[in-house]
Amino acid sequence: MAETSSSTYAEMAEIGVIGGSGFYSFLDNVTEITVKTPYGAPSDSLFLGEVAGRKVAFLPRHGRKHHLPPHRINYRANLWALRSVGVRQILGPCAVGGLRPEYGPGTLLVPDQLVDRTKGRAQTYFDGEALPDGRVPNVVHTTFADPYCPTGRQIAVAAARGRGWEPVDGGTLCVIEGPRFSTRAESRWHAAQGWSVVGMTGHPEAVLARELELCYTSLTLVTDLDAGAETGEGVSHAEVLRVFGENLERLRDVLFDAVGALPATEARDCLCAHGHDGWDLGIELP
Repeated sequence: MAETSSSTYAEMAEIGVIGGSGFYSFLDNVTEITVKTPYGAPSDSLFLGEVAGRKVAFLPRHGRKHHLPPHRINYRANLWALRSVGVRQILGPCAVGGLRPEYGPGTLLVPDQLVDRTKGRAQTYFDGEALPDGRVPNVVHTTFADPYCPTGRQIAVAAARGRGWEPVDGGTLCVIEGPRFSTRAESRWHAAQGWSVVGMTGHPEAVLARELELCYTSLTLVTDLDAGAETGEGVSHAEVLRVFGENLERLRDVLFDAVGALPATEARDCLCAHGHDGWDLGIELP
């Protein structure tokens, strides 16, 4: 297995996909590499392959054996590792619960807004705390009014429609700490705020991507109606895994079509790519 540090600027990949092994396990000529970062180890190795003529780095968000619960994922290391191998655009699929009756299992929603209800996750690189090598990042306040890449969102929506899977174009992803599911009261409160879906990942991925000037697009697959949106026994882990597995193949097709349609790295001209123009970050990004 190859190993690289975050100071290696080789262009090993241009697009990142953060998700499970089902997205890359069937590809030919996959290269596994480990990446060291100033923030510790990522969730797992990076798996490099080619999709639609594009160099892609796949990262299992929870580890290949799904041993990391959402609140223990080293999100800072994950995003840093992806950028260090050349990634500048990221697709982040995740499983969510629907907060509206019409968003039942099998719904694909491409959110345009995010609400953070996590509690203890490190969610910035610019906290003024020294890194192990002695460098000290400045305190930086990142623009985050629109958390997702507008170009990536349009491409993801078009890719789903091209596969005959009409997505919900826009909506708010509410991210909770986990690993437990919501109570009925919490779920009803989330729905009453007008939010669309609820999950345990997707933040701080999005804000860390923005701090690293990466384009980040979330694709949320509804696996269940959340506890307050139905009258059964509530959400079960087994149900989530079953529905996600049933939709894995078509979600993978949509992701790979989106990969092929994303712009070249040098053609990016969205806010994501220019979020820190003119700022002194105190550290050099990989």
